[in-house]
Amino acid sequence: MKKSTLATLGVFLLLIPATLYLGTKIPGRSFYITGTLIIIELMLPFFLSFEGRKPQARELVLVAVLCAIAVAGRVVIPFPNLKAVYAIIILAGIAFGPETGFIVGAITAFASNFFYSQGPYTPWQMMAYGAGGMLAGFLFRKGWLPKEPMVMGVFGFCSVIFWIGPLLDCSHVFLMLTRITPSAVIATLLSGLYANVMLAVSTLAVLLIFGRPFLQRLDRVKTKYGILNTEK
Repeated sequence: MKKSTLATLGVFLLLIPATLYLGTKIPGRSFYITGTLIIIELMLPFFLSFEGRKPQARELVLVAVLCAIAVAGRVVIPFPNLKAVYAIIILAGIAFGPETGFIVGAITAFASNFFYSQGPYTPWQMMAYGAGGMLAGFLFRKGWLPKEPMVMGVFGFCSVIFWIGPLLDCSHVFLMLTRITPSAVIATLLSGLYANVMLAVSTLAVLLIFGRPFLQRLDRVKTKYGILNTEK
């Protein structure tokens, strides 16, 4: 397993949970500090993915463009539970691997909240959005899932219901509940089920309709300029 892949797992499983926990202990508007720390932590696996070579400016520009498109997929669409943001993050992971998917997802959550307002939930959203791109990168880039529209659509639907959505709902569990009990956790997860289902449906639709042409364009850019080509 590559160093960048191990670093991605370490950041997701150890560093980010520790940062979220410590962030709850800091008084005041600590979410700005927590969010910044998470972005810094995400840089490690991303830059390790270059495997000893210096990243080109065009590669960083491409990541910034993907983040901007994902932000637009959340902000521009006026319907609260019908968004394209998860689909774009997933496609970034599929096209360029878990490290890029992770950082695109996390930065998208942070940047888009400047339109929706930042809050203690922001670092949790960064983790959840990044986790969606990371999982897509692992499963599709390793060849465990084919890059077919139906497969990508079903994956997107399931990842929102069983992965991204529950991770987002965990913010309510740890930030809103005065006492964490099994019944309270179940009630919190169920309360977010409707929104998760609607977001899952919109993710499914976007991946079915735009998944293949979007990937083809990203592959063309990757082949033409030889950038972010982490496939081994």
